[in-house]
Amino acid sequence: MLIQFDEYKQKLIAMKPKLAELEGALSLNEARTEIEELEKQAADENFWSNLENSQKVLQRTKQLKDKVAVYSGLESRHEDVTTLCEMAVEEDDDSLLSELESEYAELEKALDSVTLQTLLNGEYDKNNAIISFHAGAGGTEAQDWTQMLFRMYTRWSERSGFKWTTLDYLDGDEAGVKSAVIQVEGLNAYGYLKGENGVHRLVRISPFDSSGRRHTSFAAVEVMPEITDDVSLEIRDEDLRVDTYRSGGAGGQHVNTTDSAIRITHIPSGVVVACQNERSQRQNREVAMRMLRSKLVEIKEREHFDKIEDIKGVQKAIEWGSQIRSYVFMPYTLAKDHRTGFEIGNIGAVMDGELDGFVNAYLKGLATGSLEKK
Repeated sequence: MLIQFDEYKQKLIAMKPKLAELEGALSLNEARTEIEELEKQAADENFWSNLENSQKVLQRTKQLKDKVAVYSGLESRHEDVTTLCEMAVEEDDDSLLSELESEYAELEKALDSVTLQTLLNGEYDKNNAIISFHAGAGGTEAQDWTQMLFRMYTRWSERSGFKWTTLDYLDGDEAGVKSAVIQVEGLNAYGYLKGENGVHRLVRISPFDSSGRRHTSFAAVEVMPEITDDVSLEIRDEDLRVDTYRSGGAGGQHVNTTDSAIRITHIPSGVVVACQNERSQRQNREVAMRMLRSKLVEIKEREHFDKIEDIKGVQKAIEWGSQIRSYVFMPYTLAKDHRTGFEIGNIGAVMDGELDGFVNAYLKGLATGSLEKK
């Protein structure tokens, strides 16, 4: 038994340099310096004169403090597990082995999770994310699948400590949802979710088919970073068509029955955004404009357009051959990503938001160059 304890002791010693490397990779010294500068700003007597700026300062401070706290927690956990291991060796106490195994496994998992954050170094990775859901061809079956994806990503957001809000929601004809938009708020939300962009395929026995036949359905998930107004991008009023309509749909929070919902069409590109979540038409317009800005910047970056006027909305077909991931309920259960090869047999856990394996595999694929960056 002493040999097993000694093995864990060596593993913990080998982990120490990894922690030191991680501190540098996370730029924690720079983060601590920035925290000091931000706190000096917050202490200024005129700090609250610009409410919008003060909120940004406080939000950034919290993000940086959370980042430092996560690493500090990792260090403390390593010290605690090392102490447990040393105590087990000194006392040669077999009863501590199971606890040591469990604690080390949790430490290793936490280290992998924090290390993954170092891969989130894209220009917009730290931003909030906006996720749009669109049902493919297939009527009620596809609309039901779209609602299942809506639930899957909101569950993932909750499990991951992110806040999510429904911005737009269009009910299906009989069940499910035709389209929906949510915002996921939190540090690195877009960085984690960017790999989820694409067509998702479902194979199952349809509950809407009285003959009990197997159906294949498709839905598109579009992920873009929320872009703030300080990004240089000129959107001319004459290029916009703004329509108002009556809010509705079970998916929205605070949805009212006045004509406050806003739909904005960017005429040169054909890009359409809508928001019905906020209480007033003005608020819905502000949110819709943020969505439009995010969408146009995302297309401009992806397609390398020099000018916003050159952007043309491009829609990939939501159909067979274009899917990034398949979810099979019958004749076996499997969720498989066709880009990374990562797969999970517990389809129920995946639909309940267990997506970290897919997210991690995608980010690691980008880091190693085995995936082409989208």
